[in-house]
Amino acid sequence: MGPSEPSSGFAAKWHTDIGYGREPIRSLVPFYLGELTEKLAKEDRIEILKMSRVQLKEFISICEALELVPKEEIEFSKTGSTDLAAARAKKIARFKRQKAAEAKLQEIKERKERRGRSLRASALSAPIEAGEEDLLDDDGEEREAWITSISLAICKAFDLLDMLKKEEEMLVAVKEKSSQAGNDDFAREVLDERTQKAEMWHKTAASRAPFLKPSQPITCATFAQDVIEGRAKASEVHEHKHQPLIFGPASLIGGKLSSERERMAAQVFQPGYRLPTMSIEEAGLREMEIMNKWQERNTKLMEEANSSWHKDRNRRENDDDDDEAQEKARAWDDWKDDHPRGAGNKKLTPCG
Repeated sequence: MGPSEPSSGFAAKWHTDIGYGREPIRSLVPFYLGELTEKLAKEDRIEILKMSRVQLKEFISICEALELVPKEEIEFSKTGSTDLAAARAKKIARFKRQKAAEAKLQEIKERKERRGRSLRASALSAPIEAGEEDLLDDDGEEREAWITSISLAICKAFDLLDMLKKEEEMLVAVKEKSSQAGNDDFAREVLDERTQKAEMWHKTAASRAPFLKPSQPITCATFAQDVIEGRAKASEVHEHKHQPLIFGPASLIGGKLSSERERMAAQVFQPGYRLPTMSIEEAGLREMEIMNKWQERNTKLMEEANSSWHKDRNRRENDDDDDEAQEKARAWDDWKDDHPRGAGNKKLTPCG
């Protein structure tokens, strides 16, 4: 059933003593109420969603009584199938009906505007008396417009019902989860209270720790690890300057390990990774020092290569090489003069 094709029951009801236009207007009231109720901003969102769904369902029931709801929509809502393919096909068909209804309403609107312009143009030549404009309107066109509007509202109502149902399910799940999390909050408060008591115990132990000579603060991660594990004393002199992370009771920072209990407690609060042997600043300074030495060495080599004594030395070496080559060439020429080509081979020739 298309958006502009009224059913037989609705067409019969249209011409009863209810009157033209009043029944479609009354049937659209619950839809607009449900649509506006959903947009209300209140703390109890679930209650708003329930009220909106009740009004939309009332609108759909009125349309079912008027036989305006498509049969496939009624069957799908009654069965409540969870088939994804069927739900997708239903949404596609609903979208097509919605677009067809919107196009039909736009067409009726343009048709009325054209007729209005024609009436205004004809009124200039032949004035129309008051009350005759309504008689010129087409009752069938008005009924078609109302039925199309109701069909469009039906499509929107089903879409809005699906959306509100999903939102309500999500909010109910969140509410249940938050109610369960209340017990977790109570347990967390108990743990926080125990943590505060432990911190107060450490502070009290640190204030009561007897130390005669204050030691220097632990300033190296590896040194702190040695002190905590008993391999070194906090009073030993060291050359590290960066400030590492300090683990263990507060008494380790300002004093020595006063008892075996504190040493064992200090071993508990340890990181699960290897502590660094130097800070990022120290590593950068060391790399910068290596780079400076390398640049200084290259600069020195370049200066030596460009110096005058280095060039004179190369020139002298080149001159010595030239003299040796000349002497060798002269000796070779003298030998060729003393030994002409073919000398000593006369007995091997046929005429010899």
